[in-house]
Amino acid sequence: MTKTIKVALAGAGAFGIKHLDGIQNIDGVEVVSLVSRELDKTREVAAKYGIGHVTTDLADSLALKEVDAVILCTPTQMHASQSIAALKAGKHVQVEIPLADSLKDAQAVVDLQKQTGLVAMCGHTRRFNPSHQWVHKKIKAGEFNIQQMDVQTYFFRRTNMNALGQARSWTDHLLWHHAAHTVDLFAYQAGSPIVKANAVQGPIHPTLGIAMDMSIQLQAANGAICTLSLSFNNDGPLGTFFRYIGDTGTYIARYDDLFTGKEEAIDVSKVDVSMNGIELQDREFFAAIREGREPNSSVAQVLPCYQVLQQLEQQLQS
Repeated sequence: MTKTIKVALAGAGAFGIKHLDGIQNIDGVEVVSLVSRELDKTREVAAKYGIGHVTTDLADSLALKEVDAVILCTPTQMHASQSIAALKAGKHVQVEIPLADSLKDAQAVVDLQKQTGLVAMCGHTRRFNPSHQWVHKKIKAGEFNIQQMDVQTYFFRRTNMNALGQARSWTDHLLWHHAAHTVDLFAYQAGSPIVKANAVQGPIHPTLGIAMDMSIQLQAANGAICTLSLSFNNDGPLGTFFRYIGDTGTYIARYDDLFTGKEEAIDVSKVDVSMNGIELQDREFFAAIREGREPNSSVAQVLPCYQVLQQLEQQLQS
């Protein structure tokens, strides 16, 4: 595929903007349609990025013949159904994490991708962040093996706000959204499937209806372990912080930055063509479309993550 890849993007919120910014740095790709809930706000964003078609209904974008691919940055509860709609419309699809909020729905997306042969990818961004890529390359070279990952995912989100401080139309979830990043990354970096998983959660929030605190333990088949703490109650540094404890060193990853265990900065600027994990994720999606291949973080590759999340949910419910 040598022609310009024409894209419809659904969800003009905080994460949709990150994708629009990243795509501006990628040659041969044009966003031609923007979908979001509030028409006036969507028009504002479309005008800023030079996007000609604006709608509040994804079906309108899927009906456009020129659209080759769809990026979904919509509420979690819509991810599986919208991915299926895109694939049925003959469009390649990249859906933001999580692929679904149930194993059944995740499996349905994977099954349809296999039937269509289209590129279907999920935004497990940690696979693409330069910090984690640096560690991954060290592991692949046989220079580092994980003994333990210690991960903290912390936000202050006692009201339903997004990353821009705007009111959300949906409720976020520690297990099916935020834990998905680490569950997938741990198995990916360990190079070994997860064979044990345990979880406990704190009190359910009276109005949001979700647990605000959670603790998860994981073990891979090769013996590596992971301890993950998650909270929406943390009034302090926000985000996810990874400590890789290995046989030849300790590394601390904070998004696209990496440090030794002694807080010495590691230069990861030459790991890939950009320091922006979202842009790198998008580059992989478009490269897979052009090359007719399975992308890193394909829906099939990340399905084991959702199998583990389902096990954890059943534990928590029991």
